[in-house]
Amino acid sequence: MRSAAGLVVILVGLFYALVGIVFAWPSDHVHFWRLAAWIVCALAYAGHIGYERFRLRNASTRAALHVAAAVALGAFALAGAANLHSLSVPSTATHRQLLLIALAAWPAITAVPAFFVALAAAAILSHFLSRLEPDRRR
Repeated sequence: MRSAAGLVVILVGLFYALVGIVFAWPSDHVHFWRLAAWIVCALAYAGHIGYERFRLRNASTRAALHVAAAVALGAFALAGAANLHSLSVPSTATHRQLLLIALAAWPAITAVPAFFVALAAAAILSHFLSRLEPDRRR
């Protein structure tokens, strides 16, 4: 992973976790805040795919791997934050065990579909980009 791409993976992954944490703070209008978090993360996801394809000119597979890595990092950081939070609130031993499993499960559950969706999106972008290239030369 090149340094620019690696830095973006880390920054976007931490952004996902930050959104997940901050948008969970409000205790009123919970559905609104969840939807807002989904929208913000979807925009970051789409932006990351665009950055990988247009700015870094990475191939579709490489772009999808980087995007999925950011998603996995965000899920891992969010699971880590949930584990830390469980130490400060009353929690059962079973709940804490499940949160430990989440450290591995959340990244896997999110990264796999994120990879395939990003791969499809990057391939579609490549198709349309290749159709536009001849027009740019005129």
